[in-house]
Amino acid sequence: MTVVAVDDTDSREEGMCTTYVAARIASALSGVERLLLVRLNPAVEHKTRGNAALAVHADCDPGEAFSVARETVTDLAAGDGTANPGVVVADHAPEAVPDSVSEFAREAVRDHLTIPESEALIERAGYRAWGAGNGRGRIGALAAVGAWSTLSEWTLEEISYREPKRWGTPREVDHQSVFAAAKTGYPAVWDTVDRIEGETVCVPHTPGPILYGIRGDDADAVRGIAARIESEPVAERQLFVTNQGTDVHLREGEIGELRNGRAYRLSGEVVSGPETREGGHVFFEVGDGDRRLECVAFEPTKRFRERVRALRAGDSLTVCGELSGGTLKLEKFAVRDLRTTRLETPTCPDCGRRMESAGADQGYRCRDCARTAEGKVERAVERELEEGWYEVPPCARRHIAKPLVRGGFDAPVHPER
Repeated sequence: MTVVAVDDTDSREEGMCTTYVAARIASALSGVERLLLVRLNPAVEHKTRGNAALAVHADCDPGEAFSVARETVTDLAAGDGTANPGVVVADHAPEAVPDSVSEFAREAVRDHLTIPESEALIERAGYRAWGAGNGRGRIGALAAVGAWSTLSEWTLEEISYREPKRWGTPREVDHQSVFAAAKTGYPAVWDTVDRIEGETVCVPHTPGPILYGIRGDDADAVRGIAARIESEPVAERQLFVTNQGTDVHLREGEIGELRNGRAYRLSGEVVSGPETREGGHVFFEVGDGDRRLECVAFEPTKRFRERVRALRAGDSLTVCGELSGGTLKLEKFAVRDLRTTRLETPTCPDCGRRMESAGADQGYRCRDCARTAEGKVERAVERELEEGWYEVPPCARRHIAKPLVRGGFDAPVHPER
């Protein structure tokens, strides 16, 4: 077996797509077993939106595979100067990578790695490698080589590609057919549409060869939904095995011991209630003893912000998201315990009026009725939230973040469709 991996062939301005490059490489090789789409750390600065690296697992000659991959990347990589493509070819089965390469792949999903690190490891492993520009793509390509041996959870995506003559023009996809298809496929097929926002999430807005991509947990299901969508002619379709929708980027953390550029899952208590600031972003703070952490739900998360606004000081949470500039950018949160009471000034049982302070440490009194109370009293509070998990809607979800509908969470879920 041979593993042929590529990364960093696209750009924000010019488009292209590394999945398409990998599909073209696969079409030129014999004995292709699978195509792997690996989403790397979404907090890395030098990336396009999805930060994907690709690997082709094939029973073919590694020397031939290296030549095909290098030629294909050279022909197709974005030419606007922002892409720094890389190719890495391993002459062994995907499961047979050295432990050091497996660990490199694990860290690439959760941390930041450097070009020199990748170069040194490629040399030690004896892999064929090539890069253009500054060669940064070799980082992701090497990670894609090791991903199959180190990541344990996989999902699927069926990507439909446009005819090359249509690239750069508006996509012709029937909106109603996408929503109808999504309804029949849910929940095995997820993040196809956002029903509340009315968005076809599976159809990209950037230039490039992708027409739409259907994600799910079952190969027949994603293929079936892709086939039901009415659109401009589809040039080809390709099924990818991927770590999308798995939350594999999250690491356990504690407030006060976090690093920017990583994504965390951690627990705390709301110590400062939600505040909506300029731009519609909603901020609050969680704490653990004397340590505090600012969290934010940005405006593009839409209705998720209403869930955040419903939090109150004293609520116990688990929060998940990327740490940037000392602030956690929320992807989802779980309410572990809701504060359902609050302390209020007592009311007089005779006249029903609110009592007044009788002085420092002297409790409260009713001036009209001479009734007294020792201190504030607890009152029940109706809450808009329930215990369990809440998430950003499909229109705002990161590729790698796990939708609640996929299950496996440690509390009740409140999925967004």
